[in-house]
Amino acid sequence: MSDVPVLRARGLRKEYGKGEGLVRAVDGVDLDVGAGETVAVMGPSGCGKSTLLHLLGGLDRLSGGEVSLNGRRIDGIGEKALARMRRTDVGFVFQSFHLMEELTAVENVELSALLAGRSPRAARRRAEGLLEQVGLADRARFLPSALSGGQRQRVAVARALSNEPRVVLADEPTGNLDSAATLDVLKLFESLHEAGQTLVIVTHDARIAATADRMISMRDGAFVDETRLTGGTTGRLGALAGLED
Repeated sequence: MSDVPVLRARGLRKEYGKGEGLVRAVDGVDLDVGAGETVAVMGPSGCGKSTLLHLLGGLDRLSGGEVSLNGRRIDGIGEKALARMRRTDVGFVFQSFHLMEELTAVENVELSALLAGRSPRAARRRAEGLLEQVGLADRARFLPSALSGGQRQRVAVARALSNEPRVVLADEPTGNLDSAATLDVLKLFESLHEAGQTLVIVTHDARIAATADRMISMRDGAFVDETRLTGGTTGRLGALAGLED
């Protein structure tokens, strides 16, 4: 794991409203995420976790502070450059999957590669390989409506990986899943971690956070505690085993 941050935030702030109605959804957050590191951000609903993730990935504009991806400031770049960065350098996984219902699994996965300029043949080859990697090669031609929740989330993870992103940002990726599907998706994240993928996962589930290298607690828009998890692979697999009980 490199000591050079892939993702870096300083004084990150997001505010809504004015005067007495001012709400600080994210309030002065500093964060470094190293290459190949998995960081989990925990906290109750409404604490600012999802807003933080949107700021880190350029889905929302910040009110103050700065964000850098792979050494490049992204908080001040134009909309076209920001959209290009999201297509090529960041993979997103959402709680509600956000799949295109009229597209098959393989079409969903290849879409972002096509938008980033890959040829149809290269995009399809990459999509088919990723679906095989997540255990869904036999579901490639199925529409999302024909897939289980866990399968849909695995398609979403494959889509997030389609352009070999610098970092994958996951927003409550198991929040809509039952225990069996949660275990499948967490094993998938574990395999990504072992392969060296940089991950930031926001969650309210301590078992999921236990699979990370670092766990950060968030309250009222700010980080209040950080724990480095020293159990390594053994500790992470132990957390996954707990999901099976």
